[in-house]
Amino acid sequence: MSGDQPYAEHEGAVLLLLLLAGLVAVVWLTVRAVTGLVRARRNGTTLLAPAAVLAWDAAVGMYTWGLLHLFFFDDHAQAEACAKAVDGRVTGYEPTFVPLHFGCRTGDGRVTEAVIPSYLNPATLLLGICALVLTWLVIAHHKKGTHT
Repeated sequence: MSGDQPYAEHEGAVLLLLLLAGLVAVVWLTVRAVTGLVRARRNGTTLLAPAAVLAWDAAVGMYTWGLLHLFFFDDHAQAEACAKAVDGRVTGYEPTFVPLHFGCRTGDGRVTEAVIPSYLNPATLLLGICALVLTWLVIAHHKKGTHT
């Protein structure tokens, strides 16, 4: 962030694209997971693949939930949230998409989160790790089944 733009915000077009992609992905992953669970239950097969899809669904859903927080906060609401978070001494904003963050900078250089819930990034990371591990297990299970 440059000194001439202390109140920078998340890029609106990127935010909108990520939000739309997240919403579509959550719906698609939910349908995929439910049909996978039904199919696995009917066929008596492992629930590993549907569990991996559910984990991806939860991770994408959590990140999209954070994007919704940003989407519904207009300039006035952001300024108000920052003023409350840092006792009115806001000198600028520090937004990022990864991790999802809307920081409020004070005169002493301290940055405090004001818009994104504190649980969001750790939960998204944990769900993403679970999704990666489950996906790896699905791939390993598939390779083991085709080589025996």
